[in-house]
Formats: sequence, C-alpha cells, structure tokens
Amino acid sequence: MENPGPLRILFAGTPEFAAVPLRRLCAEGFAPLAVLTQPDRPAGRGRELTASPVKQAATAAAIPVHQPVSLREPAAHDLLAAFAPDLLIVVAYGLILPPPILAIPRFGCWNIHASLLPRWRGAAPVQRAIEAGDEETGVCIMQMDAGLDTGPVLRCARIRLHAGETAGSLHDRLAELGAQTLLDCLRRLAGGETPVPVAQDETGVCYAAKLEKGEAEINWAEAAAVIERRIRAFNPWPVAWCSIAGERTRIWKAALLPRATSRPPGTVLAAGREGIDVATGRDVLRLLELQRPGKRRMSVTDYLNARQLPARLGGEP
Repeated sequence: MENPGPLRILFAGTPEFAAVPLRRLCAEGFAPLAVLTQPDRPAGRGRELTASPVKQAATAAAIPVHQPVSLREPAAHDLLAAFAPDLLIVVAYGLILPPPILAIPRFGCWNIHASLLPRWRGAAPVQRAIEAGDEETGVCIMQMDAGLDTGPVLRCARIRLHAGETAGSLHDRLAELGAQTLLDCLRRLAGGETPVPVAQDETGVCYAAKLEKGEAEINWAEAAAVIERRIRAFNPWPVAWCSIAGERTRIWKAALLPRATSRPPGTVLAAGREGIDVATGRDVLRLLELQRPGKRRMSVTDYLNARQLPARLGGEP
C-alpha cells in the first residue's frame, strides 16, 4: 500500500480506559478530527451532570466532541460521513455501531479489546480474567464487524497477571498497553503498511458477562481460592461484601490460607492483627482490609478495635 498521508481519524470512547489512548494519540501526532462519547451522566452525591473522561480529555486537547444518543439515526451517519475518515478508533464506547457506520471509514473501525481474543469477548474481560484465575491476559487491536467482539485481530500484546492483581491495577496496565499497541498499528498504517487481519479461532471463545451487583455477596461455601479471586476481580467495583453482625461489610483485600478445616463455612477461626481467618467450603480465607457502612476502608486492626466479631459471618444485613 502506498503511504496514505496524514490519517483522518475519528475516535469513539467513554471511560478512563479510552481516555488513556486518546491522550497518547494526541501526544504522538495522531490527534482525531473529532471525538464521539456518550452523553453526560449524573454522578456523585449531588447527581450533577458530568462529562465522561474521554470528553474531558478531548476538551483539554481542543478536539470537537459529539455526543449522539444513538448511532442508528441517519443524522449520526451523515455526521461521521462528512468527516471522510480513514479510520474510526473505538474504545469502550458503549454504543452499538451498525453496519452503515462500520462501512464509512476507508480502513474500517479498529477496537482496543482488553483480552486475548477469542477469550473473554464481552463487557467485563478484565474482571473475568482475574476471577477465572488466568495467568496471562493482554489486549487485541481488532477490526470491528457486526458481531460482539468477533472481528479479525490485527495485533495482540500479552502480559502476565501480578500476584494480588486487582481489576483496578490490571485495568490501568491494560489501558497503557492498549494505547501503545494501537500506536504501533497506526505507525505502520501511516507508513504505508496495512496490518494483516487474522480471523479469531472459534474453538477458544468464551464470554465475559457484564458485572452485576448481586455477584458481589460472598458465599462462604465456595472455596477460599474462588472467593479471594472474586474479591480482587470486584475491586474497585462492585466490591465483594458479607454480612457481619447485621452490617453489610465490604471486603477489599484477603489472602488464601491453604489450610483444611472441618468448621462450617463462615465460621471465624481466629481474629487478630494478622487478619480475620474464616472457614470456607475449602481452605481458609484471611480478611485483611474491610469497610463498614458509611466508614472508610480500614485494616483488620482498626476494624477489630471498633467492633466485636460474631462467631460466624453471613446472613442478611
């Protein structure tokens, strides 16, 4: 392919995961012509309308921002087509791109997906990788099609999960990795080399279902290893919790103790400055950081200084 000259790029995204690559694009000379992001939403205790992280990043870079409610209307199609874009980059945008939109850019639509496709297609790949105990994950630059994360992959980058990795820490690492991998692809395209799309292997497909608040309640009958992974996967949202003496108590950090016990799940085996040891369906879970309703996160020592533990955890708060 001949050198296409300066790329005419549009960018669509909403959360901080998308704002990271947007800022990198601007810094590296690939500033988009315009940015699409979701409409402002109520946020905070005052429920005031708040701009998305992508809108804030675009505004800071003096890039025009458009916030259509849907991309299915003819007006949205006309808006994008008027830019005559070479490429539309989509990162956690939150709106479905219908086929007419996908067909507008000269080189199609590229998506940064936070998993090693076809593993963890869907809404929550970062959290589900931790919850499942995956040892590695990564990002894929995908050529979008009409399916849910089904398009061919242009480039992948892999990383190992750290011990104690939370969804928050992995999110931040993958956002940076995604930005760098996207830039690698863009530099190739700008230099006249079209990245070669590789079809996904359908035998490895699995889906990362959207997180639901109801998943966050700890079931002490499960294995300690399962609960510990879920605590990390649900940090910083929706945050794992259990009932302690009638209080809905958040559990921010815990550790697996591979120690057999015959006590019923939820039984408090020991409590001290090292942690609160709780029997589970298999092995023991040591609670390390907790949060009472309306209070800040605290260490086990501070928690135990503030209240007395029951003999068993669980039950409706």
